Amino acid sequence: MRAPVHHRVRVATAAGLALAVLGLTGCSGSDGSGAPTASTPAASGGSTPTESATSPGPDSVGIPAGASPFSGRAGGADKPVLVVKFDNTLNAQPHSGLSSADIVYIEEVEFGLTRIAAVFSSVLPHDVGPIRSARISDIDLLSQFGKPAFAYSGAQHKMRPLLAAASIYDVSGDKGPAGYYRDPGRRAPYNFFGIPKELLARAPGASKAQDVGFVFSAAAPPGGTPTRSVTARYPDSSAVFVWNSALQSWDVVLNARPARATEGGTQHAATVVIQYVAQHDSGFGDKFGGKTPKLETIGSGTGIVLRNGRSYTVTWTRPSATSGTSFTGADGQPLPFAVGQIWVALVNKTTKAVLR
Repeated sequence: MRAPVHHRVRVATAAGLALAVLGLTGCSGSDGSGAPTASTPAASGGSTPTESATSPGPDSVGIPAGASPFSGRAGGADKPVLVVKFDNTLNAQPHSGLSSADIVYIEEVEFGLTRIAAVFSSVLPHDVGPIRSARISDIDLLSQFGKPAFAYSGAQHKMRPLLAAASIYDVSGDKGPAGYYRDPGRRAPYNFFGIPKELLARAPGASKAQDVGFVFSAAAPPGGTPTRSVTARYPDSSAVFVWNSALQSWDVVLNARPARATEGGTQHAATVVIQYVAQHDSGFGDKFGGKTPKLETIGSGTGIVLRNGRSYTVTWTRPSATSGTSFTGADGQPLPFAVGQIWVALVNKTTKAVLR
């Protein structure tokens, strides 16, 4: 087992914050008319930890004592882990519970569309959804979390033996209805929702939050480039992250629209990671003839980390399935994230993100 990250401390100086805000669709929340607002979403069914009060000291890098190793949020240590697969089309909006996740992964699937795998531990919202099916890339991605509970709506028949052998507690709808319901206000298949507390109750042995390679700091690391926005491009999907200096976070725009939250407002990220990965045909697909890409999250590659209005070029490394993923800067040292929710866009390494 790796040594806890909070034992690895180094000195970092504060870097200046970017003050410019890009006037794009997707800044902050929405007042119902589609106009951006400065609302901050609250976690559904619970309170979001006060992140500013739990950040490490201005010059320290690590994981704050008692905080989540996934997001640095206060009180998140040693809590069980639940991973939920979300739909990520316009029909899925607004997402329920997503604003409470510690980590949000974006994965390419068939026909160049994307799905979301959200990792919950620090805070459990009352509801999550809409929930969709698992993909082959989830198995490698989730193994770095130990043996988490995994909530999804189904999987291709020939993939089920692989899921059965994976390092997960399968709490999918295929394994029983407990913890799931259909939202009568939405149409199928975008009406399948879950209750995290009940889903975790089906996996009493679910692994607790553990070091997955992330470190945190209150101050931005030195260097970096002032950045107003970054666009992660997929063949038939997109994710844009726009720096919001008023909220000191990145506004999330999915598929050219602000990513709305059922709890109110829109989604925001404290840190954004563009992780370039190798992709190839997995041999799996859907009933419509779409081919499922396999995203290689074990190994190494390059990427971009965005925090505090700046972007940093990084190298990512994950030696094995049970290893966490470390992100190092040009100096070879771990690049610290800001305390709060992290969005990781897994992007084909042949397609580069656009920074402005």
